Amino acid sequence: MKILVCISHVPDTTSKINFTDNDTKFDTNGVQFVINPNDEFGLTRAMWFKEKQGATVDIINVGGPETEPTLRKALAIGADSAIRINTEALDGFQVAKELSAVAKEGNYDLIIAGRESIDYNGGMVPGMLASLLGASFVNTCISLEVDGDTATAVREIDGGKETVTAKLPLVVGGQKGIVEESDLRIPNMRGIMMARKKPLEVKEPQGASTETSAVSFEKPAPKGDVKLISPDNLDELIDLLHNEAKAI
Repeated sequence: MKILVCISHVPDTTSKINFTDNDTKFDTNGVQFVINPNDEFGLTRAMWFKEKQGATVDIINVGGPETEPTLRKALAIGADSAIRINTEALDGFQVAKELSAVAKEGNYDLIIAGRESIDYNGGMVPGMLASLLGASFVNTCISLEVDGDTATAVREIDGGKETVTAKLPLVVGGQKGIVEESDLRIPNMRGIMMARKKPLEVKEPQGASTETSAVSFEKPAPKGDVKLISPDNLDELIDLLHNEAKAI
């Protein structure tokens, strides 16, 4: 079984976010980037298929050279090879089109992507990729098994879960649950050394057009000042909650 895992290069959630050019561009200065968490869950599940069923696992990313450390980390976790499509990821439509061109060439049985990235939270790429490939699609996937050419998946739905079966090829939008956080792998020294020797192929883009663009960004409003009330002064606390905060 050939598996392709889509890897997004996203800011760590602990990074301080700023914008430049009159709040029209994201400022990457001083920002630590990591593997998108939903993608890391999917990668870990792909590693299970590699170890238990002998699958081969490729990873792919749309981005410039600055994304290669993230790809190398994924290789250190255990992926066999990496592909970087040498263009900036501008919107979900463009990313899906670029990914589909490479995926068609690779003739993959299973493609695992995160259901969304934690930077833009678009949630578009897996579904559009499946449509472009003419493949089955399961989103919000929290369990995945493959037996021969048939996959059994469990996905979250409103108010519960749904179990579905589908024939390969299949595109999955994964999230926490497809593996648990305790299953995630920290690259060891051997993995890091081996990752340096694994192939990382750079492909030139197909020139896919974008359908959307960011007009401007805005930070959330800052939190208001905190008032501290002595625990001995319950009357003042009740008065503030009732008349100022309107909480009671």
